[in-house]
Amino acid sequence: MAPLKFCANISWLFTELPEVTQRMRDAARAGFRAVEAAWIYSSDLKELKTVKDETGLEFALINTPPGDLSAGDLGLGAVPGREQEFRQGLDLAVQYAKALDCRRIHLMAGRVPAGADRCAVAMEMEDTFVQNLKHAAGVLSKEGILGLIEPINTRITDPRYFLDSPHQAAVILQRVAHPSIRMQMDIYHWQIMDGNLTQNIRKYLPMTGHIQIAQVPDRHEPDSDGELSYTYLFKLLEELGYQDYIGCEYKPQRSTEAGLDWFRRYCSSHN
Repeated sequence: MAPLKFCANISWLFTELPEVTQRMRDAARAGFRAVEAAWIYSSDLKELKTVKDETGLEFALINTPPGDLSAGDLGLGAVPGREQEFRQGLDLAVQYAKALDCRRIHLMAGRVPAGADRCAVAMEMEDTFVQNLKHAAGVLSKEGILGLIEPINTRITDPRYFLDSPHQAAVILQRVAHPSIRMQMDIYHWQIMDGNLTQNIRKYLPMTGHIQIAQVPDRHEPDSDGELSYTYLFKLLEELGYQDYIGCEYKPQRSTEAGLDWFRRYCSSHN
């Protein structure tokens, strides 16, 4: 069985340093061979590419722009009436991804509009998401980039997020029916929404293009106290032959460096 590959989410890790490029260098020094990030659009693209080349890091994943965070946006993919903004954000994400040789973009769904009833708007939002994803598939397939949709839990993290379970995501992927659009499996969110991780991982791994991890419920290091045994989950993913990156998207309990013992143990035991 091939060992798992981990990438540092530098929107969550190494935040002791203010600049994305500084976090990239620290991630490389800590032994990571790849990084991922939510939004890097305020960073200079040439500087990002220079540091990527100097460190030898891969960029595993970036997100599409969130829209207007101050107005409550968290992605635009499923938001009716915002299709043109979604396409503009996609174009910007593709520009960054191509420059950084990043082969995965998380296409953020967005939130149920404030004051709206989720059930009343669900079908319209799903239709909007499917159409936007079909457009994205056409754009991304030409560039050799994978588009990903990520269920985010609505019990703790974001009560208004539209896409909140792998079952909902699977229905949408079936409607899009394009190999350039796949699922992003964040085990933290999946545990909170549905549990039943062994069966859900087995069922949905064939349509998954990226995985992220954190302990439940406090979203700390995978070896911290909590509901999940990542020793078991890592072994399961190895047995299932998962070969793509696993993003470390968690909140360090202390410093990032102090919380990396689990990563060092895994790497040393699989050399």
